[in-house]
Amino acid sequence: MDFPVSAVRQAVTRALAEDHAHDDITTRWCVSAHLHNEAEIIAKQPGTACGLPVVSEVFRQIDTEVVVEELVPEGGFAHQGQAVVRLRGRTRSLLTGERTVLNFLQRMCGIATLAKTYVGMVADLGVQVLDTRKTAPGLRAIDKYAAASGGVSSHRLDLSAMALLKENHIAAAGGITAAINAVRAGMAAEGRETLIDVEVENVTQAVEALHAGASWIMLDDMTVTEIGQVVKFRDGIAPGRRVVLEASGGITLKQLRRVAEAGVDKISVGTLTHSAPALDLSMLLTKATGT
Repeated sequence: MDFPVSAVRQAVTRALAEDHAHDDITTRWCVSAHLHNEAEIIAKQPGTACGLPVVSEVFRQIDTEVVVEELVPEGGFAHQGQAVVRLRGRTRSLLTGERTVLNFLQRMCGIATLAKTYVGMVADLGVQVLDTRKTAPGLRAIDKYAAASGGVSSHRLDLSAMALLKENHIAAAGGITAAINAVRAGMAAEGRETLIDVEVENVTQAVEALHAGASWIMLDDMTVTEIGQVVKFRDGIAPGRRVVLEASGGITLKQLRRVAEAGVDKISVGTLTHSAPALDLSMLLTKATGT
């Protein structure tokens, strides 16, 4: 996934505005306007470096004369205590941008690090780990980029990317078969074609979705035994058409491998974007470079 330049630019603008970066009274009142420094952003714990180009965007909007040097490649591993970025410029500018830079980097590195851990747990099984739309409002492109940096694939970017029939859609439409037929009618009426993903909660619903012609079935909060049963039904009912089976529903690292071994094709994990722990980073001034 390409770095989301436009989304980052807009997000940085909003972040600096909410921080009133133009009126950093502490820095303005106690730091000389003539002071210049080097600074380093340090990883205080090991993890995946992600979002480093955000640093350049933050300082592009604060002070174009700040020099940003990335010391770890994007998506690379950062050891505990390692400097991931070096900065040179006006001390005032460095301090004004510090919190905004760290807020973005800590979130993005944290998501990428957790994503890489999930992917690594099932790498030998050929199961694809997916992120979800459970992202921070306004930061979806950034959160999904971070997940992709850790090796995770995107389930769908937004509501227009796929027809995903969830519990409430099915209830409103009058059942699984009725909902699938309604989506097909809608596609025909608008001259569009897309995958139809159906969320089910038990084996009976999964079998109905298979018979109704779903192209993708999300097995939500189902046990490993139930998942295995659906896999067998899928392989027996629709051997000529590969219906994608996806497991979802609060799947933890501890559960991940057992779920993957049950035979699903994909596993979606909301935790990757809504609950990934931030990677601990700090920015430290290292030396003065002029006054």
